[in-house]
Amino acid sequence: MSTDKRFSVAGVSTLNGKTKLRFANDQMRIKILAKNGHTGVELVDLGKQMTKSEIVQELKARGFGKGNAAIEAAIAYTEKKNPAPAVATAAAVGEAVTA
Repeated sequence: MSTDKRFSVAGVSTLNGKTKLRFANDQMRIKILAKNGHTGVELVDLGKQMTKSEIVQELKARGFGKGNAAIEAAIAYTEKKNPAPAVATAAAVGEAVTA
């Protein structure tokens, strides 16, 4: 389920053997995750606010977690659950206007 929420920090953590992508708006999230028992916490500053689908593309472009099957699976899962919004092409918009 995709939302319009935007985040400036993203990464992964593992809790009870399950690795998930995590989203936040500041690096202080590391302390909260660690306090709650998360391990392998890796967060990166994205430089600007992005939606989850944009973050997935950015992490893939950066090669984040490349070679780590758990991180790659977490990114793939998030990508599946948060598809990029459909972009109307200029031709489709033109057809809709003339119709």
